Amino acid sequence: MKTALATVTISGTLREKFEAASKAGFQGVEIFENDLTQFDGTPKDARRMAQDLGLEIIALQPFRDMEGMPEPMRSQKASMLQHKIDVAHELGTNRLLFCSNVQPYSSPDRDVCAADLFALAEIAKKEGIMLGYEALAWGFHIKDYHDAWDLVKRVDHPNLGIILDTFHMFSRGNTLDVLRDEIPLNKIALVQVADAPSLQMDVLQYSRHFRCFPGQGDMPVVEFLQVLKDKGFDDYLSHEIFNDEFRSSSPLEKAIDGMRSLIWLDDQTVSKREEKTAPIQAPQVKDVEFLEFAIEGESGEALTNTLAQLGFEETHKHRSKNVSLMRQGNINLILNREPKSQAHEHFQKHGVSVCAMAFASDDVKATLSLAERYLVERFDNQAGPGELNIPAIRGIGDSLVYLVSADAAVRFFDVDFKPIQGIQGESGVGLTRFDHIGQTVTNTDFLSATFFYKSLFGFDIDASQDLPDIHGLVVSRTALSKDKRVRIPLNMTNARDASAQRFIQKSKGSGVHQIAFACDDIFAAAKNIDSEKQLPIPQNYYRDIEARFGLPSEMIKKLQSHNIMYDQNDEGEFFHFYTEEVHGVFFEVVQRVGDYSRYGEANAFVRLASQARQEKK
Repeated sequence: MKTALATVTISGTLREKFEAASKAGFQGVEIFENDLTQFDGTPKDARRMAQDLGLEIIALQPFRDMEGMPEPMRSQKASMLQHKIDVAHELGTNRLLFCSNVQPYSSPDRDVCAADLFALAEIAKKEGIMLGYEALAWGFHIKDYHDAWDLVKRVDHPNLGIILDTFHMFSRGNTLDVLRDEIPLNKIALVQVADAPSLQMDVLQYSRHFRCFPGQGDMPVVEFLQVLKDKGFDDYLSHEIFNDEFRSSSPLEKAIDGMRSLIWLDDQTVSKREEKTAPIQAPQVKDVEFLEFAIEGESGEALTNTLAQLGFEETHKHRSKNVSLMRQGNINLILNREPKSQAHEHFQKHGVSVCAMAFASDDVKATLSLAERYLVERFDNQAGPGELNIPAIRGIGDSLVYLVSADAAVRFFDVDFKPIQGIQGESGVGLTRFDHIGQTVTNTDFLSATFFYKSLFGFDIDASQDLPDIHGLVVSRTALSKDKRVRIPLNMTNARDASAQRFIQKSKGSGVHQIAFACDDIFAAAKNIDSEKQLPIPQNYYRDIEARFGLPSEMIKKLQSHNIMYDQNDEGEFFHFYTEEVHGVFFEVVQRVGDYSRYGEANAFVRLASQARQEKK
């Protein structure tokens, strides 16, 4: 498989786009005509620049409204094509791409359109150029790829082929039947792969703002590539992505995201030419082994005080570093005050914050190999003599993800830490494990963050949820391990003053903002929390759930006395309460009854409003 990137996908000048594509490992680029028009050099300069960076210019695009036009427009289109062919020669490319006509005055007669395209293909033939024809999802007469294929068949010219674009196909609900059964490889001019979330909206707006890389959305891009591989396809797969966040982000970061997505897409499929007999699967994550906080001196006192009220106490000290461990149940919280460490660097930039998490994996070596394949940066940890050298990779924002073996005979704290004398047990107030860990990310990192967990750890990604904040909407998607023991909600917002954006401003970047602990008796867990540490819930909320769920008044009083919130569905019941924010992070304690698997989203707007009120105090 060869990989390419359309220049419209990422931000920057033409040179910056070329450099980003080259550094990310792409072999080719499609030049979007606007990028060439605003370039301050000649097409030959662009060609030399691409060659110097090891890139092939695989196409110049797009050309619009080429077929079915009345005179004198028809003649003008033929003249324009000749000029653009001259530019293509200077660029060193032999492909020009057409979009189906969007003009209401264009001819619906396919024989007329076929005659126009045949005449254009004849011009291309004399110049050694291949023309590609694409059905725009909002084309006036040709909207679906099977109609574009019908037109290409009518033309029946060796210099005209069809462009297959997954966004235009799947946004129209097209199936793969025509591709599977009718279209031969030699008539495919180019393949462009894009994904998108499942949305119901005007298709033009959908196309211009919500496309994303394969695996970041909900379209059946894996099935699409498998059909191509079954046919023996081995030409370029190219990204053509229109996305506001992509074009306001670092071009290199998005180019790397794009390359990662194509590698992942290739891994999900097999072909007769490949040695692998099954798609590459990510090793399973079994649990969260620990969270690590970066603190210094007394800066973490408010944090440790809140954790103490949640039943945590320092149970272990590191053998050689200024690091301690708080434990309760199967929850491990590391407090890192070491001056020469990644945690110190994280503290310098973000203040008191979560600087790392650790996953218990069923195959650490395979996960590290997959991380390298997907261009995820390794972190070299500094371990002392006799200490565990726990491998780590760069995670979301500036954080790390450590990897420990789920089947290890000893835990990390049995080797690197010493128990503190006089500590009586680790039962606390009955908290048992991490239930979920929420991360807030910038809007430009949202798609790449969800794909990080999907590609590298095999997590499933829930459908997005809109959480109404008093200052705007917060969008949330949850990454879940296959057995749902590890849950990572990811939140972002475009609203300047909404909670997610306030966290970004306080913490100076993406990071963990919510840590939820599971328990078996939430009322017992809540007894130890001082009222000033709790997130206060308004009385109106309890009147509302009393009416909605028909809860007895005794239960309502019990919930209200501890600021405990409640939800239920067909699966079971959900009890949860929150602490105040500490350095932007807040804690949640949850009790799940039955098979309840959600997060009490119906209560989110009340929680968000209460947090906004607390911040103003």
